[in-house]
Amino acid sequence: PLNMANLYNELKNEWSKHAPNLAHCASLLDGFKLELVRSDFGSPQASSSSRQKEQLIRAREMLEIAVEHSIATKDYAAFERYMAQLNTYYFDYDKVLVPSVHMHKFMGLNLLYMLATNRIADFHIELERLPMPLLTNNNFIKPVLNLENYFMEGRYNKILQAKKSLPAEIYSNFMDMLVDTARDEIASCMEKSYDKMAPKLAAQRLGYRPGSKELLDLAQRRHWKVDSEGNYDYAGLNTRQAEKVSAKDIASNNLSYAQELEKIV
Repeated sequence: PLNMANLYNELKNEWSKHAPNLAHCASLLDGFKLELVRSDFGSPQASSSSRQKEQLIRAREMLEIAVEHSIATKDYAAFERYMAQLNTYYFDYDKVLVPSVHMHKFMGLNLLYMLATNRIADFHIELERLPMPLLTNNNFIKPVLNLENYFMEGRYNKILQAKKSLPAEIYSNFMDMLVDTARDEIASCMEKSYDKMAPKLAAQRLGYRPGSKELLDLAQRRHWKVDSEGNYDYAGLNTRQAEKVSAKDIASNNLSYAQELEKIV
């Protein structure tokens, strides 16, 4: 089996290729995880040896590759695990290690993931760990904060526009997830605000080309029917049939509540 230094060199070499072998990288990352468990670095101190610090920096770089690999393979559970480990190097070892040049990119990426998966509470907990200058000036983090503001304010068209100016290419996957969420919110608003709408206008509101497969798929998923005039008919989507509850069920529930109240008294 390869040791940590060999794993590092081989993984870095493979990942730097234009089209890295994802399966081979996965195998190397499995070996890395075993080595990470075996290599107990302990709690590094400012006085730690240069060799120990070098090992930590290598491990940090491999975790950064692992995060990118998890996005390439769309393994989001792995993304969360690797990102949690990486945050240890970013936040807990910050007094010991030279900061990673990619740190802010991955911090912004993690925030975007939380936003895209609608984990708003976790998003704000993560924000509290970051210094104010990063929130207001950083090129990777500030755009994600803007996206969260657009989402909270219902300015979903701004989210669609922001897809054209991502801080890094690696953000595109999570941005697609956020755009899908925004489009669903737009579609929901359209259903509640209009009785009908021309497909061309619906496509424009959603940022799709008229007649595109994406529009037709969304219409099918949300059960949009086309009326005799060729418009999407939203009128029937929000009318719910009254649920019928038998008198016997109501009487049975009332008796059950009465019995429970007697027990309490």
